[in-house]
Amino acid sequence: MRRAVVIGATGQIGRPAVRALARDGWEVTAASRGGGRDETWPAEVRAERLDRSDDAALAALIGDGCDLVVDVVAFGREHARQLTDLAGRIGSAVVISSVSVYEDDKGRGFDTQAEPDGFPEYPVPLPESLGTVAPGDSSYSTRKAALEQELLAAGDRLPTTLLRAGAVHGPHCRTPRELYFVKRNLDGRTRRVLAYGGRSRFHPVSVHTLAELIRLAAARPGSRTLNACDVEAPPVRDIATAIDAVMGVETETVLVEGPPPAPSVGDSPWSVPVPVVCDMAAAERELGYRPVVRYAETLPETVEWIERQLSGRDWKEAYPKMFQAYGDLFDYAAEDAWFREGRPAGAPAAPRGV
Repeated sequence: MRRAVVIGATGQIGRPAVRALARDGWEVTAASRGGGRDETWPAEVRAERLDRSDDAALAALIGDGCDLVVDVVAFGREHARQLTDLAGRIGSAVVISSVSVYEDDKGRGFDTQAEPDGFPEYPVPLPESLGTVAPGDSSYSTRKAALEQELLAAGDRLPTTLLRAGAVHGPHCRTPRELYFVKRNLDGRTRRVLAYGGRSRFHPVSVHTLAELIRLAAARPGSRTLNACDVEAPPVRDIATAIDAVMGVETETVLVEGPPPAPSVGDSPWSVPVPVVCDMAAAERELGYRPVVRYAETLPETVEWIERQLSGRDWKEAYPKMFQAYGDLFDYAAEDAWFREGRPAGAPAAPRGV
């Protein structure tokens, strides 16, 4: 039987990845810091505790060898070198990267988005052939680029499929963008503001999509980078409406052309000035990938998970990484003040529920 080791197995991506590989006939060792199990895994999945920073512990887990390592938490050169140092004992690898490695033709990327005119303008759809930021240790994007560089350079010794994930969604996510709309509905907010006319598109990827891509890449080893996104990239206005439908509420949407009209007003985690939409043709061609879920189909489980996490807790306690990344997403006082002052021309109200 083919043996696979999944590193980061109890995270949002690792859980369905373990399940998909086990169902595909792999003998899976699920490694995580806590060594826990997911209740949906088959009984034969072996759960092991692993301190990722311990090179000897990782080597011991790999043992005399395995056919596949799936690494959903790899980050930077050091993790790449951990894997390449074991190349003689690993058949192939599938490693999660990020669309944040891309750089546009003006040298802009996700690291420059807070600067004036700093948001990258990528081609639509965005292909894997687009350039990437310089590898380094200064940011999430540069460290993911360094991870890719190291693993691709060792492709003759360790064939690795690098999956450049979009905005990951699904249960167990620590930074769910859907939180913005779920919490507002739970708080009884009947109006919302969306900047950029509600047309912002930031390509999402379901944990189920990622699990399918991992499963397919495991069966077709190679040294490659592939975009990893859902079949569709809905605009933020449609995402908000779909979440309303799951929660059984209707909300008035006020659309503002251009950037947020005031600090923290209309600035959802999905709101970007230009679209970030990835091309999935390479995954279809190289892996035989076909869509397994659509965004709206996965929302009920995502919404349910977020509601459970928020129950009886302040959102900053439930989602500290979300607060760290985005600041106060729920400054209702600022929004109410903007409404009292009278929304300016060019900020029409869409029909309720739209």
